[in-house]
Amino acid sequence: MERNRTMMQFFEWHLPADQKHWARLEERAKELKDAGIGAVWVPPVTKGQSAEDTGYGVYDLFDLGEFDQKGTIPTKYGTKEELEDAIKACHDAGIHVYVDVVMNHKAGADETERFAVVEVDENDRKKVISEEPFEIEGWTKFTFPSRKGKYSDFHWRFQHFNGTDYDAKEDRTGIFRIEGEYKNWNDNVDDEFGNYDYLMFANIDYRHPRVREEVIKWGKWMAETLDCDGYRLDAIKHIDHNFVNEFTKEVEGERGDDFFFVGEFWVADLEPCANMIEETDGRIHLFDVPLKYNLYSASQEGAKYDLTKIFEGTVVENYPQNAVTFVDNHDTQPGESLESFLADWFKQSAYALTLLRKDGYPCVFYGDYYGIGGDNPVDAKKEAIDPLLYSRLHKAYGDQDDYFDHPNTIGWVRRGVEEIERSGCAVVINNSEEGGEKHMCVGEERAGEKWVDMLNSRDEIIEIGKDGCATFPVNAGSVSVWALPEVDVEEPDKGEDRKQELMQELMLEVKQELKEEVKQELKEEIKEELEQEIKEELGQETTKEAKKETKKEVKKELKKEEAKKKNEE
Repeated sequence: MERNRTMMQFFEWHLPADQKHWARLEERAKELKDAGIGAVWVPPVTKGQSAEDTGYGVYDLFDLGEFDQKGTIPTKYGTKEELEDAIKACHDAGIHVYVDVVMNHKAGADETERFAVVEVDENDRKKVISEEPFEIEGWTKFTFPSRKGKYSDFHWRFQHFNGTDYDAKEDRTGIFRIEGEYKNWNDNVDDEFGNYDYLMFANIDYRHPRVREEVIKWGKWMAETLDCDGYRLDAIKHIDHNFVNEFTKEVEGERGDDFFFVGEFWVADLEPCANMIEETDGRIHLFDVPLKYNLYSASQEGAKYDLTKIFEGTVVENYPQNAVTFVDNHDTQPGESLESFLADWFKQSAYALTLLRKDGYPCVFYGDYYGIGGDNPVDAKKEAIDPLLYSRLHKAYGDQDDYFDHPNTIGWVRRGVEEIERSGCAVVINNSEEGGEKHMCVGEERAGEKWVDMLNSRDEIIEIGKDGCATFPVNAGSVSVWALPEVDVEEPDKGEDRKQELMQELMLEVKQELKEEVKQELKEEIKEELEQEIKEELGQETTKEAKKETKKEVKKELKKEEAKKKNEE
C-alpha cells in the first residue's frame, strides 16, 4: 500500500542569497524522505532581475542558472547543474519535485521602448483616468543578449504585454494599460479592483497568440529539461483562466497524466476556487486559501473560535481531491505581502488538522520546519512537526470518524488499515484554557490495546475498552495524537512505583547527609589552611622585626667599643 505523501515548500522569503540552496536540497533529500516528505516545491528556478532576486521578478524563462545575465550566472539558489543534481538526489530518495512557475509578468528588461498607453485607476482598473492616450517610455524590450538565442530566439516587445507600472521618460509610476489593436486587460481573471489582470512589472498579454505559443513551448521545455514532476503555478488569479487551462492541458499531454499542477489562487471565497477547478476539468489543484484563513482566525481568537466550523467553506471540504492544505507560506510569513502568520500556540494543532486528515494533500512550510531569517526571524518548529509527520506516515490511515461536537474540543479517529501494522490514531484538539477530553471509538478489534500520545504532551497510557472506545484527554490549547506505539507498553506496577519513589527519597536524604559531611570537612580544611597561612605570614614578619632589632643592637655595641678605644688612647 502506498504511504501518505506530504509536500514541503522548500524555501522561505529570506533565504540567504548564497547560491547554495540547491546544494542544501541535495544534501537533505534523504533526511526529508526519512521524515515523511514525499515531494518538495522549490522556488522559481529561472533567472530573476538580479543575483538576489527570489525568482518572482522573472527576467529570462530559459536561463536556469546557465548564462551570465543580470550580473550573475547562478540564480539566487545556484547553477543549473546544481539544480539538476538536487532533483536527481530527490528522485533517488523517492521525492517528487514541483517547480514554481512564474508566467504572469516579466522584469528587468534589457531596453526601453516608447508606446501609447492610458492610465487607469489603481482601485478600479476598468476606469481610465487619463483624458486620452499618451506616450511613455517603458522597460518592455527583452533580447537576452548573453543567451544568444539558445533554446529560444523569441524577443519580447511592448506588443507582448498589456500593462506596465513605470514611465522612464517622466520618471513616474502608475498603472498604464498599453494601447493597440485588440489590446485590453484579459477578461477571465479575478474581479478584484474591477479587473485584476495587472499585478506588477510588465504584464504578459495572453490575448497575443505568439505569447501563448512561447510560454507553452517553455513549459514543455523546462519540464523535459529538468525531468521534474509538476508545477506550482504562481498568481493564477491574475492570468487568463483559459490560458491556464490550455497551458496545463498541453504540458500534461507532453508529460503524462501524473504530472502535477497546483495553483496559487489567492481567494478566500470558495466559489471562485470552484470555478477555477471546474474550468480546468479538475486538472489543477489549489492551495486551500479559505482553510488557511480559518486556521489563522482560530489562532487569533482562541477559545472564542468555534472549532467545529474549522473546515466550513474550504476547498478540502468541497473538492478534497483538488485541495493542497497548508498552514503558512513565504507570502504569509511575518513582514510579507499576505502576512497572516499563525500564533505559535496553535501551530501544532493547525498542522494536525492538515497532516492527519484523510482529505487534502498537505504542505509543510520550510519557514516553520527550519526557521525564518531576515528582519522578523522565527525559530524552527521541527521538533513539533516531526512527530506529526511520523504519525501521518505510519498512523493516519483508514476510515475517518469525526467528533466535531464541542466548540472548544474536537476530535477524529482514523481506524487504520491491515496493510500497515499498528496504524490508526485518535486526534484531540483544544483551544480553551481548561483543556478537555473526547470519548471516541476506534473499533472493537482494538479492545485491550494500550495507546500513548505520539506528541508526548500527555504521559497517560489509554487502554481501549471492550466496546472499542476510550476517553482521550488533551491539554489546554493543545493537541494530542493517541496511537498504538511500535512497541507495546504496560501500565506501571503501582507497588513497584511506590518502591521506586521511596528509593528516590532515601537517595535524596543520603545525598543531603553526604553533602553536609563534605561541607564540614571542607570547612575544617579551609580553616587549617588559613591558620597556616596566617602563621607563616606572622612568622615572616616576626623574623624581619627581630633582624632589625638585632642590627640596631649590634650597631650600638660597635659604637660603644669605638668610643671606648678613643678614650683609652
